[in-house]
Parts: sequence; structure tokens; C-alpha cells
Amino acid sequence: MRIVTLLLLLKSSTLVAQLFPPAIYPQGYFRNPLAIPMRLAGNFGELRPNHYHMGFDIKTNARENLPVYAAADGYVSRIKIEPYGFGRAIYVTHPNGFTTLYAHLNTFNPTLEKWVKDQQYQQQSWKVLLELPADLFPVKKGDFLAYSGNTGGSQAPHLHFEIRRTAGDINVNPFLFGFPVADNVPPKLLRLAVYDRTRSIYEQSPRIFPLRAISATTYLPTPTVITVSSPLVSFAIGAYDTQTGSTNLNGIYESTLLVDEEPVIGFRMDNISYNDTRDLNAHIDYKTKHQGGPYLQHLTELPGYPNAIYRHNRNKGAIDISDGAVHSVSIEVKDASGNTSRLNYKVQYNGAEVKAAEPSGKKFYPLMMDGYESQECEFYIGERCLYDSVHIRYNKAANTNSQVVSSIHTIGAPYIPLRDSMLVRIQPTRPLSDAERSRTVMQWFTGTKEDVQKVQWQGDWASARFRDFGNYQLVLDTQPPVITPVGFTDGSNLSKATRIAFTVNDNLDRFKNVRAELDGQWLRFTNDKGKTFLYFFDEKCMAGPHELLIRAEDEAGNVTERSFNFTR
Repeated sequence: MRIVTLLLLLKSSTLVAQLFPPAIYPQGYFRNPLAIPMRLAGNFGELRPNHYHMGFDIKTNARENLPVYAAADGYVSRIKIEPYGFGRAIYVTHPNGFTTLYAHLNTFNPTLEKWVKDQQYQQQSWKVLLELPADLFPVKKGDFLAYSGNTGGSQAPHLHFEIRRTAGDINVNPFLFGFPVADNVPPKLLRLAVYDRTRSIYEQSPRIFPLRAISATTYLPTPTVITVSSPLVSFAIGAYDTQTGSTNLNGIYESTLLVDEEPVIGFRMDNISYNDTRDLNAHIDYKTKHQGGPYLQHLTELPGYPNAIYRHNRNKGAIDISDGAVHSVSIEVKDASGNTSRLNYKVQYNGAEVKAAEPSGKKFYPLMMDGYESQECEFYIGERCLYDSVHIRYNKAANTNSQVVSSIHTIGAPYIPLRDSMLVRIQPTRPLSDAERSRTVMQWFTGTKEDVQKVQWQGDWASARFRDFGNYQLVLDTQPPVITPVGFTDGSNLSKATRIAFTVNDNLDRFKNVRAELDGQWLRFTNDKGKTFLYFFDEKCMAGPHELLIRAEDEAGNVTERSFNFTR
């Protein structure tokens, strides 16, 4: 019996290998970019809202300003500074065909910091994306690049570190390069989900089965034989991974579905492009997650998911069990160190197929462009928008808000993800003057979330593009942004201060341009995380009287200017 079991395991491992060729990358070429042991708060392919995590989040002992070093010889090829996202980031291109990225940084090394500041003043923009020639800032392995921080979209101090193939800018899992991260802990499996694949993924709720561990690496559902009323099914898994000595619940690296010991489909988190990172919304059960449920990772490839992380042998993971036989199913889950866990169960079609009622709304299909037109609202869904076929419902409701100049138009449901932006066209409920048209924006909202876009007018129709379903309306915005100084007023003596700070707020929470000038010259204010604008006194503001002019513009084009005199 033990020999038979061993042979079956060897057979399944060989078959799984057919789905995924060996991942071969240079070992030991890159060093740890910090001078402390590498411990991870997040790994490559981890599931995040609307995107895959595209590198390592390396812990910095809950501190900022640890030295960050070049992982290998190369040159600084790009600098990115932005209020969200990476915050302050350095890219280093290496001669072996890879580029490393270091993000959420504080101050760069002094020479680089001065050069970047000069570029910001030349461009008159704190937010910059700078491309550098190979001979400007060469680096050696271990050279000091910057201090770690918490800038941009970071929620706590850490270093975000990526490795990309320079050609094509494709992110590669850093685990594949042999970094010293101890890991002898197999992935943990939590739950199994079963779907009826005769229906849209977004027009059903899966059956979810909790899992129990019968060993450190083997799991079973309850019951172990799952009967279903659909002849075509697919599965999803809830799981997480961690490393030796870590309590962080990180993402899994690889999973493979086997039916009757034949590998059908699997995914591996080894290479992902930023062009495809939003496709996480097709990899997970987006509806379940949106409605407050857990992350469930599909072992099926949805038809509108191009460049997928999956490899499959047949049917893209939709399993035909119409024969009524009992089929053995296994799901293997691996981490990048090779630790493997396995879920075993059986599935059987009971022959009692239940036909669901056709949902209301017009049916739209992935990889096809289609639209809907009514008297006051039109919307057009492009071929790159949907991951699965689904009925899109439309509804119109009256609006009593005096700022709103259209009905409220509800399109689709927020639990249906959009890969690309769709075009929404709305007619106002009354004629608008040219001045009113110039201050009209389209607002999207659902729950507590909202966004606005400046509209384009075509006759009596206002159009804008959005990447989410929900509610849409036209808003006449005549309120300019509000500029609020922090810790100073007009006429202040700031000779003992180290900085100037102000905030900008808008009634629709969307300002697009903020400019500050000192004595008629652009002055660099930082705006990390899109909150307070900060300028730290330097050689640009010497002792004496000064005038600070601040100008802010919102999405509708409303402008506020405030002038402050102060003494330095």
C-alpha cells in the first residue's frame, strides 16, 4: 500500500511539472538591500485590493531611516516621486538583464538627492518620473542608495523591493533569486469553494467548505464527498503562506488542481506585469470578497483574463462531471521554497441540475464591445472590460440635490469588476449655459466611495470614463478648493520655524493642480500621501520678508488663490 501511494505521489508530481517548467534564475547575484536579516511583511503575488503585490515588503524593525543598499552593480536608471504608490523610489538597472526597485524611501544619498531637487525645480513639479542615462549615477553592489521610510501608499515603515526583467519591465518573484529567507513552513489551507460553471461567476454565490488538517500538510473538507447539482463545476481555494519565525499571512506561490490524478489547471506567482496587476480581480472571487467574504483564489481561467497566471491542459479549469461518476480531486499548494500542502476530496454530479432563472438586465460578454442606450443615459463596455459574461442592469432615479443637474443612473453592480474603463454618457435634466457646462463633472459613487471626472460635451451629452460600476450623476461644481495654512497666518514671523505647511480641501475631494510661489518663483512643497503640503526652509528662502502665493484648482476648473506675507 505504501509503495502504491508513493508511486501515485511521484506520478502526480511528474504531471504537475508538465504544467510548470523549472524556474531558473541567477542565485546569489543580488544581496539583501538592508543590513539587517531579511524578514518579510509581504511577498510577491500576495492579494491586495485591485492588484497583486509585485515584490517583497521587507521589515525595517518598525523604524524609518535604515540605510538601503544597491543589491548589485548597475546604475540608477529611474527616480519616481509621487504622493501615493511608491512614494519616493529608486530603480537600479543591472548588466544581467534585471532592474531592482526600492520604494517608500525617505532621503536619497546626498549626491542623488541634490540632483533630484534640481530636476524638480527645473520641471517646477514635486511629483516627477526621471529617466537617467547609464553614466550619470553608476553604483556598486552594497553602495548606499537612500534611507528607508514610509512614503507613498505605505501604511507602516518598510522597504518595498522588486526585481524586474529590464526588457519588457516584467516583475519577477524575488524568492526565485535565492535570498536568505528561511522557510520550512508549508502553506495553510483554510477553505474550498465550488462554483456552477453553467452560470456567470458574478450571478451566484459559491458553496464554501471549511477544511480540517489531518497532518501538517494534508487537508480534507467536510464532507469529503461533495455532491453538486451542476454538470460543470470549478473550484477556488482559500490559503495563505508564511515563513519560518514569521506571523505574517503572506500569499501562496503555486497551486495545481488535479482531477483523477491528472493536472487540469494551475497558477504560479513567478512573473507578472504591472499592465496585468489589476487582473487579480479575475483571479479571486471578486464578488465574495467585495461583499465582505474571504479571499478565494480561482483554479479556473475566466474568459476575459488575457495574459493569465494560469497554465492548463483542458477546459481552463471548468470540470465536466456530467457522467455522474465519483471523481477524485486534489489541490496542491506550494510556496517558493517547495513546501507543499495538499487538499483531497471527491466530487459527484447528482443528476438534479437546477436551472436558475435568467437574471434581469442586458447580457454582456467579455472580449466583445457592446452598449446600452436610453433617453438620458448611455454606456458602452469595451472588449477589454469584462472577465466573464454577466447581465448588467440599469436603473434611473430622480435627484433632489440642487448641485446635481441629472438623474441618478445606476449601472451594473459594484461586485462586478471592470478590467478597463467604460464610457458613460449622461444628459442633464435641464439646459445648461456654457458657463455651467464648463463647471460640470460626472460623479461616481457607491457606498462610501466616490470619484469625479471632468466631462466631455458632445451636443447635449456629457461623457466620462470610469472603472467601476455603481451610481453616476452630473454635478455642477462652482465651489473652489479651500487653502488652509497650518501654524502660520498672513504677517507671521517664521524666523524660528523649520517649515511652512498648508492643506487643500475640495467639496468633491478632488483637486488636480496646486502651485506655490515664493516671491514669484516656484517653490517645492512635498505632498506625501496627498495630505499636508510641506516646505522645509532651505537656500530658496533666505532671511528677510517674503510673499507666498498658493494657487489650487479642482477637477471642475474652480481656482482659489491665497497670498501670505511672512518674515524669515
